[in-house]
Amino acid sequence: MGPAIIVFPDCFTSLGGNQYVNSSAIGRYADYLVEEIIPFVDREFRTLASREHRGCFGKSSGGYGAIIHGMKYTQHWGAIANHSGDAYFDFVYRADWPNTLNELAKYRRPARKAGPVKPPRANAAERALAAGLDDGRARRFLAAFHKKTKVSSAEAHAIMNLCMAATYDPDPKAPLGFRLPFHLDTGEIIDRRWRQWLEHDPVRLVSRYARNLRRLKGIYIDCGWRDQYHIHFGTRQLSRRLAAARIAHRYEEFDDDHSDVDYRMDVSLPFLYHALRP
Repeated sequence: MGPAIIVFPDCFTSLGGNQYVNSSAIGRYADYLVEEIIPFVDREFRTLASREHRGCFGKSSGGYGAIIHGMKYTQHWGAIANHSGDAYFDFVYRADWPNTLNELAKYRRPARKAGPVKPPRANAAERALAAGLDDGRARRFLAAFHKKTKVSSAEAHAIMNLCMAATYDPDPKAPLGFRLPFHLDTGEIIDRRWRQWLEHDPVRLVSRYARNLRRLKGIYIDCGWRDQYHIHFGTRQLSRRLAAARIAHRYEEFDDDHSDVDYRMDVSLPFLYHALRP
């Protein structure tokens, strides 16, 4: 691999990170990258200032951002590398929501009491829960979370899922600026809300953006086959859909999980360099 300029923008938010898309709830991060960061870097550094020599790469949420930018913003990127990027949302996100609902339940008001449970009334509060609106528990959870100096794994995953909700289903009229995909009390999936998430699933977007993907000079995807978030199932589907659409790409799997796999950049960065060099 030869010399390259590598840029790491700070895209952390009050909900942890983001998915590098535009959201009224969490920020217009796609615009930030392509309308602010790219011109800034081209102005301040000695770049080859064209898409043919500019790549996008990342891991996990960053990997998701890379493939989405390769799909939607091909006029800015010439090649992408996606390490363990979120895909197949029904596996990656949906399975973890029961744990998040239990964490949020600690902030329910009034708190639950042992004994008989009466069926809920068909009132405004129940209709709000069925529409994916927060009844205050998510707001109280976030307030408590931001006061902590150390958080549990369950708390970290809960804020991650709230971050995804803010990314995929923003609603300026909702109490928190976004809606939730599950009924907070019963755990029932809210189909209308979940469809908003699936609109962002890269597995479902290949056919829509096939023309853009074919314009890329290189697509690299990899994932560990022991990924604890089950992302390898999604990357396999993504690779197969790319192949079915006759979109050239390189897909690799390796014997590891989701954590501490930055060493995989030893493979992806040379791939990008050779795809993007003059």
